[in-house]
Amino acid sequence: TINNQPLERSTRPPPFSTNQTIHWTLRMSKIGFIGAGQMASALAKGVVEAKLFAPEEVLASDKSKDQTDKFSELVGCPVTDDNSKVARQCRLVIIAVKPGIVPYVLKDIASHIGKETLVISIAAGVSISSMERYLPVGTRIVRVMPNTPCLVGATASAYALGRCASVEDGKDVENILSACGKTFNVKENLLDAVTGLSGSGPAYVYIMIEAMADGGVRMGLPRSVALNLAAQTVFGAAKMVLETGEHPGLLKDKVASPGGTTIAGIHALERVGFRGCVMNAVEAAAKRSKELSEAAEEEKSKSKL
Repeated sequence: TINNQPLERSTRPPPFSTNQTIHWTLRMSKIGFIGAGQMASALAKGVVEAKLFAPEEVLASDKSKDQTDKFSELVGCPVTDDNSKVARQCRLVIIAVKPGIVPYVLKDIASHIGKETLVISIAAGVSISSMERYLPVGTRIVRVMPNTPCLVGATASAYALGRCASVEDGKDVENILSACGKTFNVKENLLDAVTGLSGSGPAYVYIMIEAMADGGVRMGLPRSVALNLAAQTVFGAAKMVLETGEHPGLLKDKVASPGGTTIAGIHALERVGFRGCVMNAVEAAAKRSKELSEAAEEEKSKSKL
């Protein structure tokens, strides 16, 4: 059990030797998840199905037996309630716990992190620099911002490399995340923008689907038909953008014939500022993400005084 005691920088483990660069292929390693919730389960299932790891090469820990039981049933891998066991046995350690307990988890496993370990965090709003406080100097860290469609193998994610992480580490992270969707490398200071766009974005799209379905019901369609038509329309439109490579504006123009139904609908959207509303939503979520990260950093600084 991790005791929620103030974490002092003086407890940080000593640095390990940096006289050589450690790298290994995914097939030479074992992947561990600290936190066995839905996102961790989805990632583990994805890498096993993509044959990046065999089930026996995956290990997950969680204090909740219910969570580990579900994880093991889904992935077919061993589980434990001991976080340090994951850190000892795995070269890739994915931190998949709630942001508020990340410092306590890192303190718990720090003495088991070696120079061959790659730490990957999917905890929202927890900066690389804050994680470095509790891990040995030289620890290779990668911060990832996934989104909930990871649960169905369709995530849109981004990752940022810590100062000690290598290009090869980035490639390994890309291979892992690509098993569950698409991923992009960005600078860490852009992860708030990623949060506002793809992290929070599914909620905007759900509202769009719900509104389109409501419109269909308003015009006489049965609810189930309207909802399925709306969801499939969004899915198909996204697929067109991704597979044709054409600009969405051009694809929109191909649908909107002069004096037709589509341009009438587009006009209605433009009259209420639809584009601006969507842009404002991304901006507001990104700013809020930054505020929460800064507040967390400030709280940690106060706790050391």
